[in-house]
Amino acid sequence: MIHEATYPEVKKKSQKSGDFIKETFPVLEMTCAACAVSVESMLQSVEGVKNAGVNFANQDAWVEYDPAVATPAMLQNTVRSIGYDLVIEKENQQEVKEAAQEKQYQAIRQRTIWSSILSVPIVVIGMFLMDMPYANWIMLILATPVVGYFGRSFFVNAYKQATHRKANMDTLVALSTGIAYLFSAFNTFYPSFWHNRGLHAHVYFEAAAVVIAFISLGKMLEEKAKSNTSSAIKKLMGLQPKTVTLLLPDQQTKEIPVSEVKINDVLLVKPGEKIPVDGRLTGGESFVDESMITGEPIPVEKKANDAVFAGTINQKGSFRFKAEKVGAATLLAQIIKMVQQAQGSKAPVQKLVDKIAGIFVPVVIGISILTFIIWMIVGGEQAFTHALLTSITVLVIACPCALGLATPTAIMVGVGKGAENNILIKDAESLELAHKVDAVILDKTGTITEGKPRVTDMVLDPAVNQQDVKNILFSIEQQSEHPLAEAVTQYLEEQNSKAVSVQQFESITGKGIAAKYQQKKYVVGNSRLMQEREIRIPENLQQQVTQLQEQAKTVLLFAEGQLVIGIIAIADRVKEGSKQAIATLEQQGIEVYMLTGDNQQTAKAIAAEVGLKHYKAEVLPADKAAFVETLQKQGKTVAMVGDGINDSHALAQADVSIAMGKGSDIAMDVAKMTLITSDLNSIPKALKLSDKTVRTIKQNLFWAFIYNLVGIPIAAGILYPINGFLLDPMLAGAAMALSSVSVVSNSLRLKLATL
Repeated sequence: MIHEATYPEVKKKSQKSGDFIKETFPVLEMTCAACAVSVESMLQSVEGVKNAGVNFANQDAWVEYDPAVATPAMLQNTVRSIGYDLVIEKENQQEVKEAAQEKQYQAIRQRTIWSSILSVPIVVIGMFLMDMPYANWIMLILATPVVGYFGRSFFVNAYKQATHRKANMDTLVALSTGIAYLFSAFNTFYPSFWHNRGLHAHVYFEAAAVVIAFISLGKMLEEKAKSNTSSAIKKLMGLQPKTVTLLLPDQQTKEIPVSEVKINDVLLVKPGEKIPVDGRLTGGESFVDESMITGEPIPVEKKANDAVFAGTINQKGSFRFKAEKVGAATLLAQIIKMVQQAQGSKAPVQKLVDKIAGIFVPVVIGISILTFIIWMIVGGEQAFTHALLTSITVLVIACPCALGLATPTAIMVGVGKGAENNILIKDAESLELAHKVDAVILDKTGTITEGKPRVTDMVLDPAVNQQDVKNILFSIEQQSEHPLAEAVTQYLEEQNSKAVSVQQFESITGKGIAAKYQQKKYVVGNSRLMQEREIRIPENLQQQVTQLQEQAKTVLLFAEGQLVIGIIAIADRVKEGSKQAIATLEQQGIEVYMLTGDNQQTAKAIAAEVGLKHYKAEVLPADKAAFVETLQKQGKTVAMVGDGINDSHALAQADVSIAMGKGSDIAMDVAKMTLITSDLNSIPKALKLSDKTVRTIKQNLFWAFIYNLVGIPIAAGILYPINGFLLDPMLAGAAMALSSVSVVSNSLRLKLATL
């Protein structure tokens, strides 16, 4: 059994073996994709860990482990043993991670600045002033702090990796710059060793120093770009206020941190303030901007007993509310968690890339050694110099960073872009798969329609006083508990109807209601009730009743005495954007189906209204899943869109499952995507986002692979026999940094995409 748990829960369950839990921890100090592979394999090696995954782009690790065998502290110690760190504290975890990342960024920035300052004179001397007195000694003095101090992290990390028989990008940098520096230092101290053999004692201080400066620059730009990819999470977190006004029993107020709010606390929200936790109004009235949850731009009126949600903004008026959900239980926290999980999940293509990155470094070291050997054999008089130079250049240019960043950065930006457009994506796999969708199944109620009955038509006999009759109808319906009565009273409220004093209210189960006003008897109900009471329906109204019923609307009759004086048609109205969304999907060559448990007449009417060609009526929940399976067997990639518990089976069966945000919690749990707006136009947007994200991943992978495929042979000196060209390690370092930055920049372009 697997479940999510907080750290205290982990401790509590530590006595029971075999009960696996899954937790996410921020990882610090990772510098490349191979680092992520190393951390992942180390976590998986801990006893009691069933599975683990590390995302280099968002610097998070998820671990599925048995708390009876393994503990977060054990996981932390294991990760620390190879030079990284794991944040296991639950309090302010995100703040700790951000502070550590900021510290890391500042350290890299300082390293870059000083490495660059010291490298510039080394390059000038190495390129133009080689014959100046003590040139090698000056370069040695300048290069030593660059390699030995500002570049020390590469050597420390490479050593820690080597002790666990692992290698990463730091290994490549440490080997290349270390060899260049030691060889140059030897030639500076003992130039006679080469002179006695008739050779010049070359030094490569500039290569060692500049490679460290360039790689540090690349890392600095990469860190900056990576922090931008998680801006969606930061924006979501910024929606929750830090402090809250607590209303004490003696009506005094007290300012407390939002983390100290407990369930059943009564809180005060003033105009313009953000609502801190989920709860229900106990006093006061206001309008609340809930657009971050519903996507609806118009503020919603809130009165006593209405629900309010964390992160929404109070517009006018103060109100008090009782806290019902706090901390991780609030809707906002769940949205943040969903986005984090999606950004941390790996697309199938990423798993392949991780495997490649894991074996890439040893392969490159092998190529470098092979290059050295070949040059020593065929290099002639300059054999050793060329062998050393080319083998170092191969190590420098073959960084797997671009490869490792290609997929996760695109996924992170894609998920963030989705969140900005009210599309919550639960995992990377569905984001990668959605662009292949060629069949979309829509549930009717709550998906195509509003899922809430509303009055669509009200026709009253022109001979009666319209407003008086509306007031009487309003007063009678107000006393009914029938779901349709709510639709009628809401409609009449909008018509400015006022309550009058009716008497002798009577509810006739399954048929309607009756009451008296000023000695006249009024009846509201279905035609069966009218027949039973021998109430006459005028011919003109009967014709309209027939027409409205043909449109699959529920018709109520309103009678005064023995004559029907009005008809009220009620229907679940089609959402404003449904027709447009279906038309857009069909224009994209996607087949759209509607499945509903309603009768044939209603299904036909709704399908005609929204322009649907394919629909099925009277469908049971199991039939929906079977229909999804049928389409899948025809080779289609199926997306199921629904909002109810009855859609859960079909959502789980579909290739891509999409839940409506106002639907049931179960539907949202099952679905891989959730639309937090009720507008169906978000579906074509989600499919378009998938297409753009996958295209970005392909572009990134192409450039990352082509860079290494072309760069490594050139670095090994393949062009030398043709035109005498040997790639300088300095240029290799610059190209390597540029490749990582270009991949991240390409992913960030997704932010500008129009959906």
